[in-house]
Amino acid sequence: MKVEEKIQRTLEILTESRHAIALTGAGISTPSGIPDFRSPKSGLWNNANPFEVASIASFKRQPQDFYDWIHPIAKLVLEAEPNPAHLALAQLEDQGFLKAIITQNVDMLHSRAGSKTVFEVHGHLREATCMRCYTIYPAKPAWYQFVDTGDIPHCRGCGGVLKPNVILIGEQLPVSVMNQAKNQARICDMMIVVGSSLEMAPAGDLPTLAIESGARLVIVNFSSTYIDDLADVVIHGDVVDILPRIVASLNNL
Repeated sequence: MKVEEKIQRTLEILTESRHAIALTGAGISTPSGIPDFRSPKSGLWNNANPFEVASIASFKRQPQDFYDWIHPIAKLVLEAEPNPAHLALAQLEDQGFLKAIITQNVDMLHSRAGSKTVFEVHGHLREATCMRCYTIYPAKPAWYQFVDTGDIPHCRGCGGVLKPNVILIGEQLPVSVMNQAKNQARICDMMIVVGSSLEMAPAGDLPTLAIESGARLVIVNFSSTYIDDLADVVIHGDVVDILPRIVASLNNL
């Protein structure tokens, strides 16, 4: 089946659905300049051991290692803008076709693109929490200062180290958000996976939950996933090309 035929099949499923949702991963944000964690060309783990720089145990023991590693990435996140794939999903929600987005990303680009119902299962960079007194701060001022100086951000009250509200290795995912994401997977009648290899559990297991609950599945991703054989449509292509084409075709119906 050619790409255009797959897009048309996706449109058929989308227009027939009553509760379609999207699950997005790093691949939707790499076109915005944010590197992913695993690709050979831009993977963030290529030159770093995740358990040494990005686990909650190592952060508590030596936060400097985390901040040294994250420093170049922090600037990229601050400068990143939503790309056509983010905007396409926001349009689908605005037009009533998409009911929610579950994202594995922490960059907040979905919200900035205009999406309203977004479940950030791996946390976000909107806030930071003091590891000593647990005061929560808006993260943006601390991030800008950190990018400029490279200095670890500290709590203004007690002087404790601030940790961005992202989920590090060894931390539990936010229970409320994850429960809502699972509920969306159970009640949806269509899930479109965008830019995710689906290798990270438990978020990567949500398509299985959706299929078991009777939903149709569409996957838009460069590489194959474990569940391609069970999907109704699989498009191995660039999300910034495919998603806007889906929206354009929908508007032409």
